[in-house]
Amino acid sequence: MADEPLDPLARLTAERACERLIVTFVHELDLGEPGRVAELFTPDGVWEWPEGHRRIEGRDALRAYFGSRPADRLSRRICTNILVTPASGSTANATTYFTTYRVDGHTGGMVPPRPPTQVGHYEDTFRRVDGRWLLSRRVLFLAFGGPTDHVGGTDRSPS
Repeated sequence: MADEPLDPLARLTAERACERLIVTFVHELDLGEPGRVAELFTPDGVWEWPEGHRRIEGRDALRAYFGSRPADRLSRRICTNILVTPASGSTANATTYFTTYRVDGHTGGMVPPRPPTQVGHYEDTFRRVDGRWLLSRRVLFLAFGGPTDHVGGTDRSPS
């Protein structure tokens, strides 16, 4: 059964729910519990980045990946130009620009100014499941400031 076209209020509600999800994602990574971002994805959700030819699929794998971030990592992401486009009452797409500032080995206190480690954009696909908007796919594109080391310095992924 095809979805009905969205009325203006339903469109606005979908846009806002997806925008909030985008902001919640980076908030959890920077100030919350990184492993919890898995709950923002559908059970079969996907996180991928073409530059590294990497793909992580499913909540358990996402939870393990994001939960493995070093405890001494200080990061802040700035998201701008969030453009959500609902495709129906149960699907939407978005593009978001982001800049990441990151320091591994942080032991507290202020950090001297540094250039960003990553500048790029996310391309997201959302799906409404049981009345809740969730990420079904997030693809990360790095336009400037390429991949940086992950856990153990061997994984060149952009978490």
